[in-house]
Amino acid sequence: MTRPDELTFAPLGGVGEIGMNLYLYGIGKGSQRKWLAVDLGVSFGDEEHLPGIDLIMPDIRFLEKERKNLVGLVLTHVHEDHFGAIMDLWPKLKCPIYATQFSAALFRAKCEAERNPPKIPVTVVPSGGKVDLGPFNVEFIPVAHSIPEAHALAIRTSVGVVLHTGDWKIDRTPIIGKPTDERRLRELGDEGVLALIGDSTNAVREGTSPSETEVAKTIAELVKNAKGRVAVTTFASNVARLRAVADAARAVGREVVVVGRAMERVVQVARETGYLDGVQNFRGADLYGHFPPDKVLALCTGSQGEPRAALARIANDDHPQVTLNKGDCVIFSSRTIPGNEKSVGGIINGLIKQGIEVITDRTHLVHVSGHPRRDEMREMISWVRPQLLIPVHGEALHLFEHAKLARACGVPKVLTCVNGDLVRLGPGDPAIIEQIPSGRLYKDGNILEDAKSRAVVERRKIAFAGCAFVAFALDAKGELADDPEVELVGIPEKNTAGEPLDDLVYELVITTVETLPKAKRRDPDAVGESVRRAVRAALNEQWGKKPMCYVHVLTV
Repeated sequence: MTRPDELTFAPLGGVGEIGMNLYLYGIGKGSQRKWLAVDLGVSFGDEEHLPGIDLIMPDIRFLEKERKNLVGLVLTHVHEDHFGAIMDLWPKLKCPIYATQFSAALFRAKCEAERNPPKIPVTVVPSGGKVDLGPFNVEFIPVAHSIPEAHALAIRTSVGVVLHTGDWKIDRTPIIGKPTDERRLRELGDEGVLALIGDSTNAVREGTSPSETEVAKTIAELVKNAKGRVAVTTFASNVARLRAVADAARAVGREVVVVGRAMERVVQVARETGYLDGVQNFRGADLYGHFPPDKVLALCTGSQGEPRAALARIANDDHPQVTLNKGDCVIFSSRTIPGNEKSVGGIINGLIKQGIEVITDRTHLVHVSGHPRRDEMREMISWVRPQLLIPVHGEALHLFEHAKLARACGVPKVLTCVNGDLVRLGPGDPAIIEQIPSGRLYKDGNILEDAKSRAVVERRKIAFAGCAFVAFALDAKGELADDPEVELVGIPEKNTAGEPLDDLVYELVITTVETLPKAKRRDPDAVGESVRRAVRAALNEQWGKKPMCYVHVLTV
């Protein structure tokens, strides 16, 4: 008698954090298990804790080993935290990719904008369509979100059906695209759902997320009442918001000028795929100055305070084509992603100091989340009626609250896990049965580094406590052949008594070398290590921090 297949789930990113999504589903046992990957996204580096790191990606060494068993990568939608790692990591996997039309088109446009991108084929699946991938049948079920063509995935297997929600909300009046397909989700519930793997982002918020239509009304009213120039910044991928802004501008005779490459790229793809049908043509930034202040609206990138994005350059009066003056208005039609508060606040303060009116979601309904609040989560559970719920896409608090809500809704089994857990979904009771390799990769310029790489660790130390460089030459007797060279980088110039620290280090190097036993002085490595220790200890005593210290000893 053959043993039944085992269905497993393993997050490699996106659980215990928001971003860097990568989820695996497995069918089979051991080395015979076939894998399906869902999404492959990034998180963004934090200069305070990861200086110089641009992007953070999931560690895929487990998938690399299982490459022969990987039947495909399926995309729920194309926000960066769900697809942004593909260009860097796909060459290590070379698996088929499946996405709907808009997602595939935006990915192609992103690749074309890069120098020498890898050639990555994407198979287009129609919205609502199905595809067979090895032992998995995957159905793309439309859901509302803040980007066109977001989909939940109904993953059918010999063990049962899993609903992977992706990012979603219930918006019954979206501006573009299809609303969340309640009828299909109810049918799925009637068919029987083994597990619901669900978005937890807004699990701490009661009620229902407002509709995009309500935001459009607010923006139309603000643009109508504006006297001078208007700039609107939002997530470039939110095509519904772009359309709402365009409609508001047209209603009062303003031309829309698109400022920022990411915005231009999304507009181009949205027009190609029909999501901006009937919307007036937008103008390039080079024409901005040709229109009177009350006849122009700038649609800008930079809602997250990115230093080189359009809005930051405008706020710093550093943009070659677009300027704002006292009495003009900037609308932040976005939310600030946690971690970006300081940079966004800096731009807002800079604009206000120039006499520019700044409008945010703090005072006006100019942004709504693309994720479900608690009432929407309850509705989803009532439609699907899963036997098991696993919260994902959230930090620890979000996962905890989602799990608590599921239990209160009567879901028979609720399980929480972390990245790297291999979870048995069935047959039998769900359980964490194994740990698989997981972690983070850092994109440092053009190079991918793991979390323990020397560059990442040392740069963090240098950012905190600077670096001391010492170089000197020893002759054959172990005597100093010349004066030492000392350079202190990122270290205060003087101690609390006002004495130059580089002079103190210079004298310390000479003293340390001259007081070493003669036998030890003939070993350059031993001399270098003694000086390194002495310099770090002295700077710690004078400053209260231990810098990195590099000593180069030359023998002559």
